[in-house]
Amino acid sequence: MTVILPSLVLVLICLLQAGAEVPIQLDFDAEKFAGMWHVAAIVSNCSMFPKMRDEMKSSTITISFTPEGDLAAKLIWPLVDQCQEFELLFQHSGQAGHYRGTSQEKKDLHVMETDYGHYAIVHELQYDEEKPQTSLQLLTREQEVTPQLLHKFEELIPTMGLTMDMLAILPKSGEC
Repeated sequence: MTVILPSLVLVLICLLQAGAEVPIQLDFDAEKFAGMWHVAAIVSNCSMFPKMRDEMKSSTITISFTPEGDLAAKLIWPLVDQCQEFELLFQHSGQAGHYRGTSQEKKDLHVMETDYGHYAIVHELQYDEEKPQTSLQLLTREQEVTPQLLHKFEELIPTMGLTMDMLAILPKSGEC
């Protein structure tokens, strides 16, 4: 019985984490959220992430919203020898601050927390046949990140089932 009880507790914790809902910014205001952000830090369980993490630099993402309420993102990512541009569209889920990828991209995007003027913490879940991939991104309006803000971000990492060894604090980049 003493061996079974800890095992049951671990199973229950895993089930609770898998079923837990991601918190969303209360009274999310898309108009205030729109604009340019810097990707300052990322934590991810994606299998490709550890290989890419050391090469990554801070990128910019410009957020806008369609008349239908969908989130459009233009991401400019500095690579070794060029700037890569991505355009993403997330459909409004019906809940403010929660967006879903198009039918080809099985993704959920949640704006967990933001003060609109300085920072935002965004949670992304990509559904895969093998295993869901989770990431948290710390977005900032300026490239500078305060230690307090970084600490706040780091505190969320274990609550999303991620670990500190999955964290990349992206160096500033004047490129792109």
